[in-house]
Amino acid sequence: MFFQANVSVEEARKKIWLVDSKGLIVASREETLQPFKKRYAHEHEPVKDLLGAVKAIRPTALIGSAGVGQSFTKEVIEVMSSINERPIVLALSNPTSQSECTAEQAYTWSQGRAIFGSGSPFDPVKYNDKLFVPAQANNAYIFPGFGLGVVISGAVRVSDDMVLAAAEALAEQVTPEHIEKGLIYPPFSIIRKISANIAAHVAAKAYDLGMATQLPRPKDLVKYAESCMYSPVYRSYR
Repeated sequence: MFFQANVSVEEARKKIWLVDSKGLIVASREETLQPFKKRYAHEHEPVKDLLGAVKAIRPTALIGSAGVGQSFTKEVIEVMSSINERPIVLALSNPTSQSECTAEQAYTWSQGRAIFGSGSPFDPVKYNDKLFVPAQANNAYIFPGFGLGVVISGAVRVSDDMVLAAAEALAEQVTPEHIEKGLIYPPFSIIRKISANIAAHVAAKAYDLGMATQLPRPKDLVKYAESCMYSPVYRSYR
């Protein structure tokens, strides 16, 4: 996966900065850090809070997944917006009470410039006469199609490349119209179409890697995936 992105694991880690309850995770804290945090402990002076970390690191994306509600404050979003024309704000914690910020807060505090995604569902937000539709970052976008792709290809194992293929398949289904509305994922109302395309990409990668056992390879993997999907409705017998 890292080789496909043309970057080493070490270089990728240098781009990721983490913050915990004690502040920015830096090398000077290494003796007190849990083992899984140490690989992300970079050389930097200590910073005690998220706002200070954002000012010091100047990130392009802010990802929250610690379940600390309202940790993306107005000041944090405003600083992110001063650094980036389109700040990426992903408030992934749920339930809603533990979300780092709401969709309305992200759009309002960034003056409508935030690229926003959340773990909790939020209603559309109107800001300056423009309607933004928040994207819910839910693994339900991926796992049905991913599992279907593994099954229809008869893959003997799952590889990182197959996971990446699923992510790319989802991203390819986001249109300029979706992005204009604030959506960073395609609408969930077309999840069957989304899942069929993801399944086809995952299966194709399994065949390309020589890990598929369902032979011969179907000519049209999307149509084959659709034919293998259940339709959860009762037939009419009258």
